[in-house]
Amino acid sequence: MKAKTQYACQQCGHVSPKWIGRCPSCQHWNSFVEERIVAGDDRQRSWDAAPVLFSEVSGAETPRLATGIPEFDRVLGGGVVAGALVLLGGDPGVGKSTLMLDVSARLSAAVKVLYASGEESAQQIRMRGERLGVNGDGLHVYPEMCIEKVVSAAESLQAAMLVVDSVQTAYSEKLEMAPGSIGQVREVASQLMFWAKKHHVPVFLIGHVTKDGALAGPKALEHMVDTVLYFEGPRQHPHRIVRTIKNRFGPANELGIFEMAGDGLRAVEKPSALFLSESGRMNPGSVVLACVEGTRPLLVEIQALASRTHFGAPRRVATGVDPQRLAIIAAVLEKRLGVNLWDQDIYLNVAGGLAVEEPAADLAIAASILSSLFNRAVSASTVVFGEVGLGGEIRPAMFADMRLKEALMLGFNSAVAPPQKLAPEIESAIRMSAVRNIQEARHALFG
Repeated sequence: MKAKTQYACQQCGHVSPKWIGRCPSCQHWNSFVEERIVAGDDRQRSWDAAPVLFSEVSGAETPRLATGIPEFDRVLGGGVVAGALVLLGGDPGVGKSTLMLDVSARLSAAVKVLYASGEESAQQIRMRGERLGVNGDGLHVYPEMCIEKVVSAAESLQAAMLVVDSVQTAYSEKLEMAPGSIGQVREVASQLMFWAKKHHVPVFLIGHVTKDGALAGPKALEHMVDTVLYFEGPRQHPHRIVRTIKNRFGPANELGIFEMAGDGLRAVEKPSALFLSESGRMNPGSVVLACVEGTRPLLVEIQALASRTHFGAPRRVATGVDPQRLAIIAAVLEKRLGVNLWDQDIYLNVAGGLAVEEPAADLAIAASILSSLFNRAVSASTVVFGEVGLGGEIRPAMFADMRLKEALMLGFNSAVAPPQKLAPEIESAIRMSAVRNIQEARHALFG
């Protein structure tokens, strides 16, 4: 076979026929590495398909395959779709392999599952499985890195699901380069995508992340797959979060919450209780936010600490919230309420290590800052949500009924939020303080 040489950027995957000092795509220096490609026969990549009318396409009503883990089914959009290519990424040691081994073992009770690993031997996988209490009669373990051999084994086994751990350790015999390189990751993902679509078998890829928190490999990897899941969680906390970044078969930004225990990962049945204080009382600076992650309502505790600064410029430090958003809300409070924050350092934290990105958290952030500044606690039975504009106005938030229903289930009986239409049963069950601006919010919270 004739060999072809090209140069690929190890940061973004840009390909050039010659070496370049600086990548024209991502602007990184000295990132091009030589790749040797063996030109093979790619005719087997054809699906042998023909154009068909949209109304005549069959198989669209195929039911999803439930994994037996409700939290994992939630982030997948209701279960595993036949022929789906799913990428699960996360930090080292967060529990990616543990989660996928548990999912594989549960599904193996009904179908044949092939778990291919390039990072562990069969004995090591067995040891981890015994710790998890795995008893998969239909689970087949295959310690192999060559993707052609993995696909061949899955075909001969007639596996109904394939797990590859990990895409960075797998390699293709068509390329003369090390596993984990841009070209190898792209080729491995391409072969698995073609095989999954042709045989209608779901494939799960476990991926590594870089020190910046992005998935290792070319950006094209995330474009090729059907679903991208991030497995995250601070090492100081026992809970882990599976977050949907992309999903062609369900809602994105969905959230699944697990708890790391001695015998593996356990799904959390009441996640809101995980992020709330168990003392039953609120300290000055603490406010309960009713937020929505994907389609899941969550109650989380926002904590703020305002203390006099000893420097010329006050500090604005935030954990779990965008620091720029904190600076904007502090400026709005100074301008619209006339409170003095120019001599106050402000520290903000989302309890439990959760990251909150939605704008509806603005009012809870403002309330926690004022609570700490005035040294007055907000009622422990009150939830807060709403977006704060630069003019001090409070804008409505989506899914208000969903937020308040979750609050009622956990025993909260009052809410401070922007005025909006609610379901009659929720409006009659909760004491609603509708606020249109930051001045009304201050009066509703502190009198």
